Amino acid sequence: MDFNMKKLASDAGIFFTRAVQFTEEKFGQAEKTELDAHFENLLARADSTKSWTEKILRQTEVLLQPNPSARVEEFLYEKLDRKVPSRVTNGELLAQYMAEAAGELGPTTPYGKTLLKVSEAEKRLGAAERDFIHTASLSFLTPLRNFLEGDWRTISKERRLLQNRRLDLDACKARLKKAKAAEAKATCEGDTVPDFQETRPRNYILSASASALWNDEVDKAEQELRVAQTEFDRQAEVTRLLLEGISSTHVNHLRCLHEFVKSQTTYYAQCYRHMLDLQKQLGSSQGAIFPGTFVGTTEPASPPLSSTSPTTAAATMPVVPSVAGLAPPGEAALCLEEVAPPASGTRKARVLYDYEAADSSELALLADELITVYSLPGMDPDWLIGERGNKKGKVPVTYLELLS
Repeated sequence: MDFNMKKLASDAGIFFTRAVQFTEEKFGQAEKTELDAHFENLLARADSTKSWTEKILRQTEVLLQPNPSARVEEFLYEKLDRKVPSRVTNGELLAQYMAEAAGELGPTTPYGKTLLKVSEAEKRLGAAERDFIHTASLSFLTPLRNFLEGDWRTISKERRLLQNRRLDLDACKARLKKAKAAEAKATCEGDTVPDFQETRPRNYILSASASALWNDEVDKAEQELRVAQTEFDRQAEVTRLLLEGISSTHVNHLRCLHEFVKSQTTYYAQCYRHMLDLQKQLGSSQGAIFPGTFVGTTEPASPPLSSTSPTTAAATMPVVPSVAGLAPPGEAALCLEEVAPPASGTRKARVLYDYEAADSSELALLADELITVYSLPGMDPDWLIGERGNKKGKVPVTYLELLS
């Protein structure tokens, strides 16, 4: 019990000394040890990294789960170390409602059949969204959260410890300065020759004793200052190494960002494929219901802005190919059997998804197969000529991964 009380009293004394030093620094009554410029830059970069990581993390969570109540629920499950229950996506819920509506309104009617087709497409979109959320959470959100809850906490702890070491160092400097000033004053008073005819020469004796005491106090303060300087330098080096590790954190976050973009690209490619298949199904069925109505085109109703160049528009978003007529008028009469591949410019391509040819001018594709592709002058940039053995036809660029 005595030991604990002594330790408690010592800790209280240290805390009081740091509080006094901190308060005097705020009021400009005490000197403060400044860190070097490189160290200050490391601190600023670390603070900026932490701040922007928090913002990116929160906004990505909003992107993956727009419902704030659902985010709070998932946060509580994570804090309680419990498995987050599976949640139905909006697309899957819409698919469920459409399927139930088709069953009640008549699955054999044109409207019911269309509801079922759209329901299946929405279900696949919901499943793709679920996979994207899962992949993005593991490859992107988890590393960012681990940095904030792991590495940054360690850095913050060492920075607080460095701050305490600096306060101790500056307090020792102030104590030594006061001790030297008192020692000098006592020495001046001790140098005065006393008048021994006085009946009470006690003042001279006290001055000599005080000078000796202040000498001891200066020696003690110098020893404490050396210890405090050593501890401060050691803690500054530890903190510096942790702050320099922020560069490795940036490299790790860069890799995670690439994984996030990859998962997002896969997700939107799947959505594009599902909606293209649905469009083909609806186009064929609508043509049967409303004869003479052309439904294959997906060109926008209004032309693009004149300020947007064709190259920029093509790079921003791929144009959904038309179902009934994919080639420009100049290519409609082109006989593919008479077209010879160019001497140079052919490339190998891997098929990403299955593709069903809309007419005889197109080449049906199977996922993961390899074909030879090339382009002809004047062709639509969204299409290439594909060859597989003796078969030849137009193939959409969005279904291919060019290899060489």
